Amino acid sequence: MFGSWSPEELPGLSPKSCKITSEASTQYNCVAWAAKDETNYWWPDPMDVGYWPPGVPRTVTRGAFIKAFGTLGYKKCLDGSLEPHLEKIAIFGTGSSGLEIPTHVALQLESGEWTSKLGPFEDIRHKTIHAVNGPVYGKPICYMSRPRS
Repeated sequence: MFGSWSPEELPGLSPKSCKITSEASTQYNCVAWAAKDETNYWWPDPMDVGYWPPGVPRTVTRGAFIKAFGTLGYKKCLDGSLEPHLEKIAIFGTGSSGLEIPTHVALQLESGEWTSKLGPFEDIRHKTIHAVNGPVYGKPICYMSRPRS
């Protein structure tokens, strides 16, 4: 079997569409990975169990995720196309259009490929943003960018 994740939950992932870049870990999650923080588990839980930026509502909403990444200098942008001077993230969600619940965050690499932490499983590099679309993560609902450092 390729990777620790369920092929039914992430049907777009295969040895042709992605490469495993780390071992499985529960130390951090996809939100932390996209924020480049491998020491915390980022999630807006109301009981303050996970890390969440101070002053950002602890609600699982698109607005809260946008504000959380805003604390890192990200601003909303139109799409996930490669712009060499910008670092981009994609916030994924499931649900009705406009009412989606955030489920995942992926980070665009300088090459134009993307990187994701798959829950408690491995980190991967995937060729397209849509490789992680599926029943668990849904699809991209918002893109954000900041100047590359």
